[in-house]
Amino acid sequence: MGKKEIISILRDYKHEFADRYGILAIGVFGSVARDEVGENSDVDVVVRISQPDLFMLVGIKNELEERLHRPVDIVTYRENMNQFLKNRIDGEAVYA
Repeated sequence: MGKKEIISILRDYKHEFADRYGILAIGVFGSVARDEVGENSDVDVVVRISQPDLFMLVGIKNELEERLHRPVDIVTYRENMNQFLKNRIDGEAVYA
């Protein structure tokens, strides 16, 4: 499964669950965004949520792992997040 297919799945997911979870944006960064997906690659997902909640993030992570058939690492994008990670996401994220 490549970058385009993963972005398409995220786009469908956002349309289906945006209202339930308050998803403002969802995308990928890391190896998927760089089109360097390997057989055992996980999917680094960034979400912007109107009111982040830990249980909500766990639900999103689990649902995406079922749809993508890969491990998912999920990060909530915030203005006050780790600057190194924020710069990395800003530089390479591809949003659905």
